[in-house]
Amino acid sequence: MKAIQQIAFGLESLQLTELPTPTPAPHEVLVKIEAAALNYLDVALATGTYSRQLPLPRIPTSDGAGVVAAIGENVAQWKVGDRVMIQYNQLWQNGQATADTNHVRTGASTPGLLAEYVVIPAYALVRTPANLTSVEAATLPVAGVTAWTGLIGYAGIKAGQTILTQGTGGVSLFALQIALAAGAKVIATSSSPEKLKKLKQLGAHEVIDYKKYPEWHEEVKRLTNGNGVHATIDIAGADTIVNSVKSVGYNGFVGLVGFITGAQLPLDLFSVVGNYIRLQGYSVGSLQHFRELAAAIEINNIHPVIDTVFPVSQAQEAFKYMGSGSQFGKIVIEMN
Repeated sequence: MKAIQQIAFGLESLQLTELPTPTPAPHEVLVKIEAAALNYLDVALATGTYSRQLPLPRIPTSDGAGVVAAIGENVAQWKVGDRVMIQYNQLWQNGQATADTNHVRTGASTPGLLAEYVVIPAYALVRTPANLTSVEAATLPVAGVTAWTGLIGYAGIKAGQTILTQGTGGVSLFALQIALAAGAKVIATSSSPEKLKKLKQLGAHEVIDYKKYPEWHEEVKRLTNGNGVHATIDIAGADTIVNSVKSVGYNGFVGLVGFITGAQLPLDLFSVVGNYIRLQGYSVGSLQHFRELAAAIEINNIHPVIDTVFPVSQAQEAFKYMGSGSQFGKIVIEMN
């Protein structure tokens, strides 16, 4: 089979390689991967920014979708030809994450999905929504589930509330789409006039240019008559957390999922304590969260926002583009 192997830390070390096709064990499924999507985590892992302790060579990427090609002898819930997506936190099936359920992560602690075929435990698959292609479905496992878990699972957003989304990456655009489907009002931020226009076209009720307004929490408060929003997902870390905290109102929710600008957070405790704000760190979500998201995607006919689809032969270019941060939506690598 063809696979992208990373043989050293750095994006130039990603190489297209021929490897033996794996065989599923009794409780495993062989999936023919049709598309894999990129997240900032994939760039951080490939460059060694996240960790330099990973064994090499390795197959990168955590997001993917495809078709069941073979099943182990003890697998009853899947059959050849089923269209599936791969769960990121493989052991986290439902309820709260624990040390026992949070340590097997696709593409981080296991081989990744940037290969023609992968072997996955039967319990770590979710059926692809009928309204999505595999290219679209490949964007759901990390970015989509992260947005769903934060807004629906932890924040419990309701119709009529106001949500703040930050930037135009995968998590933020999924958050916008999920919030709109839930009947919430959305305020969205970006530093690009073109992207702000696209955010309005996607349904954002208000937009804020965070370069024009470096203290963008003030604009959020102005647009909400001083009340602040009910929830936001902070995707950047050090440079955005203060504005995030000051943007939410009493009993507001701030999901902590990103570290693009740094992992050490300069928290404003006066705002956190005085306004009873909930700060929740989390990593993607459970299989149950994923199933709920897939159902909502299909029922509401939501289609992920995709910036560019690269062929597998241009995997290095796809990773470099992801690292540039200039995309609007998801970057996908198609295996065919």
